[in-house]
Amino acid sequence: MAQTRDDRYFASDPTQRQMARTLYAQVKDLPLICPHGHVDPRLLSAEHYNWGSPVDLLIIPDHYVFRMLYSQGIPLEALGIPRRDGGATEKDHRKIWQVVCDYWYLFRGTPTSLWLRDELRDIFGIEQQMTPANAQTIYDALTERLQQPEFQPRRLFERFKIEVLATTDAATSRLEEHQKLRDSDWHGRVIPTFRPDAVVNIQPGFAEQIRLLSEVSDIDVSDYRTYLTALEQRRRFFRELGATATDHAAQSAYTARLSAHEAEAIFQRALKDEASAEDARRFTGHMLIEMARMSVEDGLVMQVHIGSSRDHNPDLLARFGRDMGADIPTSSEFTHNFKPLLDLFGSDPRLSLIVFNLDETTYSRELAPLAGHYPALRLGPPWWFFDSVLGMRRYFDTTVETAGIYNTAGFNDDTRAYPSIPARHDVWRRVSSDWLARQVVEDIIDEEDANEMIVDLAYRLAKQSYKLEG
Repeated sequence: MAQTRDDRYFASDPTQRQMARTLYAQVKDLPLICPHGHVDPRLLSAEHYNWGSPVDLLIIPDHYVFRMLYSQGIPLEALGIPRRDGGATEKDHRKIWQVVCDYWYLFRGTPTSLWLRDELRDIFGIEQQMTPANAQTIYDALTERLQQPEFQPRRLFERFKIEVLATTDAATSRLEEHQKLRDSDWHGRVIPTFRPDAVVNIQPGFAEQIRLLSEVSDIDVSDYRTYLTALEQRRRFFRELGATATDHAAQSAYTARLSAHEAEAIFQRALKDEASAEDARRFTGHMLIEMARMSVEDGLVMQVHIGSSRDHNPDLLARFGRDMGADIPTSSEFTHNFKPLLDLFGSDPRLSLIVFNLDETTYSRELAPLAGHYPALRLGPPWWFFDSVLGMRRYFDTTVETAGIYNTAGFNDDTRAYPSIPARHDVWRRVSSDWLARQVVEDIIDEEDANEMIVDLAYRLAKQSYKLEG
């Protein structure tokens, strides 16, 4: 039985492959649930959005692309990435596109190559591979497509069959774009997500972030008590505009309860830029518990992303700022670090807590057993460095035997690259189908169960986990 492009990511074994085809056929056209990601809401709040060039769309915003090129000695300036000091960078986008295509062979075997291949073919109708020889032909074709009405973001939203898309927004955001969306006559469901990291994780600029929090909440945040009141006010505002979830990033899963006196003392030191690294660690650990407490009270699903050492390259941080592809996974420990939070809220039916981690070794050792016990806890899908064919397979193999699929949270695309959304979901749906097909062939589950499980993995679990039924 020949392998075709329609069989991509399916096993070569003919029995398993045929079962995977059957399962995938049930879900390939289901709507997309996008409960966590980083798409700019301006794309969808505007009736007409100017994409700019193919480089603006596919290269400059995508750290998956430029981190690989940087690793091979290509400076970010050559890729048009803006410098913090306004220094010279390449402005000729045709030249940038040519550089990317000249080195596209670097991406062989990576999920980036799979996503972009599928985007070009399935969204833009471009069958050619990215090579040095056809770089300009592809650039011209993309430029022509981006001028057409059917490639406007709202039209693509409908074409992608997106049922709901959640953006990720700072706690101090006034959500102007979401308000525009709510007041428009377009009916796509786009909702915000409350991301309080800048006003919770003590780091340079914390005092300025608290000043912004005071401004947007109309509360004079001068002490720990008013600080909590302002955060609760902002959460209410996000909920009014449709938010169903929060999102929190921390390098460590450490949680611990501080007394009100200790929290106040650290908060005051932070306002004076006098907080130590240990102060910051303890305050973040305490505030994760406080955020869980607030989620119990207001019903927002709590997402926690653990295990990234952010901005590992100080030179890039100084020249280009944050999120320049220099974030590196670290080892994590949950069983002890997360226990203070779980002691308080792990069995509370009012809390929905979804945990993501960049340390794969925790999946079978800690996270699957924790999710398989605590009613509040769900395990998020493979994230960031592991949202790949092999990463997904390892995820299923290391978590499902202990937690089952119903203690996981389904899939989210977690992307800034808007056109990659359907490609990312398609990889998940294909890998899920193939994994379940193997379970059927090996007589671990039966076909009837697999038929139900594939719909849950592709659609229902994410919708339920993020309370998106409305």
